[in-house]
Amino acid sequence: MLFNSVPFLAFVAAFFALWPFFRGRHNLRWGYLVAASFVFYGWWDWRYLLLLIGSGLIDYAAALAMQRWPYLRRLLLVASLAANLGSLGLFKYLDFCIENANEMARLAGWNAEWPLLHLTLPVGISFYTFQSMSYTIDVYRGQLTPTRNVLHFFAYLSIFPQLVAGPIVRATQLLPQLESQTPPTAEQRWEGLRLIVHGYFKKMVVADALAPVVDSAFSATAPAPSCPFWWVVMVMFALQIYCDFSGYSDIARGLGRWMGYDFPLNFNHPYTAVGFRDFWARWHISLSTWFRDYLYLPLGGSRGGPWRTHFNLWLTMLVSGLWHGAGWPFVLWGALHAAYLSLERVTQWPQRLCDAGMRLPATLLTMALTLLAWVFFRSNSVTQAVAVMKILFDPSLSSLQPLMWLGPTNMLLVTVMFLRELYFWLGLDRTPLPTARWHVALQPLSVALMIVACVLLRGPGQAFVYFQF
Repeated sequence: MLFNSVPFLAFVAAFFALWPFFRGRHNLRWGYLVAASFVFYGWWDWRYLLLLIGSGLIDYAAALAMQRWPYLRRLLLVASLAANLGSLGLFKYLDFCIENANEMARLAGWNAEWPLLHLTLPVGISFYTFQSMSYTIDVYRGQLTPTRNVLHFFAYLSIFPQLVAGPIVRATQLLPQLESQTPPTAEQRWEGLRLIVHGYFKKMVVADALAPVVDSAFSATAPAPSCPFWWVVMVMFALQIYCDFSGYSDIARGLGRWMGYDFPLNFNHPYTAVGFRDFWARWHISLSTWFRDYLYLPLGGSRGGPWRTHFNLWLTMLVSGLWHGAGWPFVLWGALHAAYLSLERVTQWPQRLCDAGMRLPATLLTMALTLLAWVFFRSNSVTQAVAVMKILFDPSLSSLQPLMWLGPTNMLLVTVMFLRELYFWLGLDRTPLPTARWHVALQPLSVALMIVACVLLRGPGQAFVYFQF
């Protein structure tokens, strides 16, 4: 059930119409949340509910068993992680492994070829397995007392706004909130509306309009031989994926506000970043902090000397690349970001440029390097990514003719979005407005204009990009 679909709007209307009648008692509230979330998730294919339920029951039972038999908690944690990673590996990575095994066999001169299984990837499996794993890991570490109520647990694991594309919410953040019976305040309802409308605007007006142009560029038989064209296309993709993913997160957070819950911020204007430590503190924050807390720091973080630190960093980023997709372009995307982070750690170039009064060049350099990494993320193959990279670095291919194909509307959207990011880069959002009257008037006006834009200026409907992960 897509957020940008009529069935979802009907589902949300029905859910919130009944929500006040179920909110008063724990089991009733949790049961209603679980039932609604299962309907939402099962809308794609009810059979994958069994995977979600099975994974959840394993972690629910493992956490309670850790509390009862603490001397077995390491074994129970391993069993929990094996179940989660096993299901993720089966559906997401098995064909990738078979393909690479077949390729290695061909290179070795063997005739054997294992058939691919072509298993359908369950929507959101990468998100809910990570959310479920964080629960058992926190219980293992003694940072969380497991809930004994299975409805309470599944309300946390499957709550529908953020189930299939995040943000990845920790149990320590959400389980206590789910115990609250307090209805949302007027401020929460308004903030929820603002977030939802903003999210739909980013998705329907910006991302969905740019997506066909980007898709056409990457689906061509051969990349268009124009350096300026591909730089503009990569800017468009950067804005498309940002508006698509952050738009989903905004809608999820807004729906959470309407329930009375607070989901964490997942994007904080990443294209205003100065350097890549700053970028990853702003992009997909719930995932980057997940990898930091559950992989990078347990590996030793920066405590084992420079070489160990770089090893931990590279391993974390390569795993992050694989998390995004079972393919070598994603691995190379992760490797590029690892290289950026290593270089930054050695040279401290963002701080040096800022100290020299060159914050704008530092931001532009960060953006340019991010665009180069996005080439691998978006390309259909490593071969295509390399071909596009060659064009990007070949100023002799300077034809402007392909730019006309991009269309004036899309160019206008790019300009508007960059002016918006410039607004935040300059810190104008932190500048107080002249009077409270203007502040009160501008927000409803901007929300109304975005609603009109979503109705009149929306692009062709597209599934959210991160549903594939």
